[in-house]
Amino acid sequence: MKKTPLNQIHENLGAKMVEFAGYQMPVQYFGVKEEHMAVRENVGVFDVSHMGQFKVTGSDSQALIQNLISNDVSKLKVGQAQYSCLTNEKGGIIDDLIVYKLAQNDFMLVVNASRIDVDWDWISKHNNFDDCQLENISEQTALIAVQGPNSTKALQNLTPVELNKIPYYQFKQGNFAGIDDVIISATGYTGSGGFELYLPAEHAEKVWQAIFDSAEAFNILPCGLAARDTLRLEKAYCLYGNDINEETTPLEAGLGWVTKLHTNFTGKEVIELQKNKGVTRKLIGFKMTERGIPRKGYEIFNEKEEKIGEVTSGTQSPILNEGIGLGYVKKEFTAPGTTIWLKIRNKNVGAKIVKTPFV
Repeated sequence: MKKTPLNQIHENLGAKMVEFAGYQMPVQYFGVKEEHMAVRENVGVFDVSHMGQFKVTGSDSQALIQNLISNDVSKLKVGQAQYSCLTNEKGGIIDDLIVYKLAQNDFMLVVNASRIDVDWDWISKHNNFDDCQLENISEQTALIAVQGPNSTKALQNLTPVELNKIPYYQFKQGNFAGIDDVIISATGYTGSGGFELYLPAEHAEKVWQAIFDSAEAFNILPCGLAARDTLRLEKAYCLYGNDINEETTPLEAGLGWVTKLHTNFTGKEVIELQKNKGVTRKLIGFKMTERGIPRKGYEIFNEKEEKIGEVTSGTQSPILNEGIGLGYVKKEFTAPGTTIWLKIRNKNVGAKIVKTPFV
């Protein structure tokens, strides 16, 4: 298993470690609920250095990216980030990623850990441009996510960059904890505000410790993958490999808002046809109306006990204290308020389709 630059710190803190996307990662330190609530109400810190980063530079860099992703990268200004899908010829999602415009003709793509090699091969294969250079900087880059409503206060002592002046999905590059050129990005996967810090891997331990020293008065907590999952699910953010994959299109996954059909990208024709004809299934959110915790793979049924879909993500929401989940169902059963049943241990358990986000 690979290890992130912060692995020894997690071991020293007594984190429960698990394998995730080929990396040894902390799943929790104190308990999922405590870590979850720290992020919702205060501030929590995640090591997400397992994520991948690719540099794309040269006068043709924007053209390559635009050919491959569903969003309109031409709208990006320097200092802005954009969520998008990397799609295949069938319109399926190879990965969901974030594009950062670092400078004119200088971009960074941030991809999921489990898809680094797949994405790299796909993008490299399609780089037929004269002036477009690709560099995989994943191994040299650490990524620390500081999330929660007190993130700005907790971090401001560590940087001259005015954190409260960085809008959502924008970033600044500057000195942070004595390290130059750190990317300080107002992004995250929790829905509670905060920042993601991209920095050279060799400085990861120093920056992590500086964050905890500076924010000690905030009772800052390290947080693991389990809380990251419950936090993103309360906001109905898709998880690659669960809610989206190469067989799901952005329209089926409710990601039409990052799918700009006036651009030309791989699989556009399939998605355009799907938009005109309508999807046959759709990703929905649901809450349990009976006792039970939904899990990935549980079958979904209608009142006639006909199978209409399958759960892709599920958990017990720490905020709502009830079971919530995402799943694909046939389009005629997607209206909020529709009653559905999940097969849990050979028993049909009631649930109701609701509007998302849950929290």
